[in-house]
Amino acid sequence: MPHAAQNARIKPPALQPGDVVGIVAPASNIQRDTLQAGCDRLRALGYKPFYFDSILQQDLYFAGSVERRARELEEMFVRDEVRAILCARGGYGANYLLGVLDLLKIERHPKIFCGYSDITTLLTYLADTAGFVTFHGPMLTTDFCNEDGVDVASWQAALGGSSEWTLDSQLGAAMKSLVEGSGEGILYGGCLSMLVESLGTAYEVRTNGAILFVEDVAEKPYRIDRMLMQLKLAGKLADIRGIVFGEMLDCAPPPDKDYTLEEVIVRIIGDLGVPVAFGLRSGHVSRQNITLPIGSRVALRVSGEGVSVNMLEAATTVTTGTPAR
Repeated sequence: MPHAAQNARIKPPALQPGDVVGIVAPASNIQRDTLQAGCDRLRALGYKPFYFDSILQQDLYFAGSVERRARELEEMFVRDEVRAILCARGGYGANYLLGVLDLLKIERHPKIFCGYSDITTLLTYLADTAGFVTFHGPMLTTDFCNEDGVDVASWQAALGGSSEWTLDSQLGAAMKSLVEGSGEGILYGGCLSMLVESLGTAYEVRTNGAILFVEDVAEKPYRIDRMLMQLKLAGKLADIRGIVFGEMLDCAPPPDKDYTLEEVIVRIIGDLGVPVAFGLRSGHVSRQNITLPIGSRVALRVSGEGVSVNMLEAATTVTTGTPAR
């Protein structure tokens, strides 16, 4: 079967002001105060947050049982009034849902699904198996609950059906060039450690033909090195068209070291013959989390003058009929 990165994806209906946003906790448990703060921010942006009271349940470090988390997510896909599904947080535990979710039920109701970190597991799963465009971007209790936590422009462009839009160094994305060049492909990826942990499983990431986005937090450079080498040795970098790294928050070497994380990265992947950029602020970030459409066609341009990621198509459809493919 061809890799999903090479196939057209199902684009969910666009999110508009006044729409209902379903909140889910598929991984770690959450607190009521940050839940309410995030909902208040959603309301201020013109949306109507909705969640089940069971979202506050706790089982060890999880947001309740596997059954509760799976049924919550399925129900949000099924409910007609819910137009988008926003994860409350990541943490750990999304992998427990992979063998439990009723994929056929979800496939019949394509919707916006947004998150990052541990949620990468579900983003790539729904992209690869259901064929959905998914969204790597802000979450409720880690970003929306903070005044400066969300990049509203990219959220609205990605989810609202903008046909073409661009992220570049001049628009505050703080990206810089590591390896110059250009490439086009399907945007794919997420948290680096989650991508690596999929290897050797039935849910192994499918990177063929992709502009690969990778990010992480609080990982030492040698651990970044090890994970990138594992992807390389597994053949997951053999057919990519470019790589964009995130902000890589708290991943720098200690101040007494004479090397940089960027130098470590270039040593590993500088021979791939594809453009490489660094600093796209999506996922674990210091501020203004940028929303990225996983599964959309993009063009990456990397040069000494700057970096741009051009979205070549709308990630959602503004029509009210069957989602576009």
